[in-house]
Amino acid sequence: MGWKRKKDEVDGEDGFTGGGDNERKRKKPTATEPKEKREILPSMIKNKEKRSAVHAKLKQQKKLEKRKKLKDRDAAEKRALELGEEPPPKKIPRTIENTREFDETVCRPDDEELYAGNECDEFSSVLKRESTPKILITTCRFNSTRGPAFVSELLEVIPNSHYYRRGTYDLKKIVEYANHREFTSVIVVHTNRREPDALLIIGLPDGPTAHFKLSKLVLRKDIKNHGNPTSHEPELVLTNFTTRLGHRIGRLIQSLFPQAPNFRGRRVVTFHNQRDFIFFRHHRYIFESKESKHTDSKDKKMKNDKGEKVTQEKVIARLQECGPRFTLKLVSLQNGTFDTKGGEYEWVHKPEMDTSRRRFFL
Repeated sequence: MGWKRKKDEVDGEDGFTGGGDNERKRKKPTATEPKEKREILPSMIKNKEKRSAVHAKLKQQKKLEKRKKLKDRDAAEKRALELGEEPPPKKIPRTIENTREFDETVCRPDDEELYAGNECDEFSSVLKRESTPKILITTCRFNSTRGPAFVSELLEVIPNSHYYRRGTYDLKKIVEYANHREFTSVIVVHTNRREPDALLIIGLPDGPTAHFKLSKLVLRKDIKNHGNPTSHEPELVLTNFTTRLGHRIGRLIQSLFPQAPNFRGRRVVTFHNQRDFIFFRHHRYIFESKESKHTDSKDKKMKNDKGEKVTQEKVIARLQECGPRFTLKLVSLQNGTFDTKGGEYEWVHKPEMDTSRRRFFL
């Protein structure tokens, strides 16, 4: 046995036979051979302090890489402009909005049927300035302290709006009363557990009735550095109401405001639709003059004959929020005025309709 083992060792040294496989396994890598680097992820480290340090280092590296890419892109654009060439096209990020599911009801600019419907719908008289909008605002029967505060701010947002106490009257009786007094719309603020949670907008005299869920209400007093609105008619901004349903909701909201804004007041009321959530903001824009030091093309400060630094006035526009701030979500749209029993609904939101995050209705 010992002689055979010795013979194997000798044969192995000559390179003809012997324990070749075993020797290959036992063979250590030399200094010249490259070692495979294994990437260490933070989730693989058990020590909490070490894991957080590695995570912070990786985050800093990604931040530096991103900053370097931005600098390279800006330099490439600048170089292309100097040479008179077209700059490289900007990459469009993939978002839920631009990857939404295809919807046949999206409005097109050449849709003649849509424009024909606008001429004879319920809001045409107000939007054509044939009549002035007059709004009745009321609350539910069981009101809270926060409800009237929200209503008082709504009265300042919407011109020519009037508040009436609800009392024990049914909503149908209030609609009849508003019709006789030539109101164009009725807004009902519903409260639950001392917090406004729903908004009902009824178009008069023939509807429609829109029911919204109200959330994330912030009153003016809770907004930092808020401004006080004036009595001027505001400018109205409606964005991203793209479908037929969204177009109808947009015209319903538009019928609440007069169509002749007074630009001296510098008031802007915005209804921004994003992923079927309608965000309401009320701003006042301000123009301010700011002195900036005048520099030449080589970034050197300019001086006049007396050696004084030359300053240049620059006009800056900024926004000041006036409040309130809230978010609306459409629950239902009913044809005609408010009727819970025999009403015909144009659209009702149901849980089974939320099949995808990329499916939107407005």
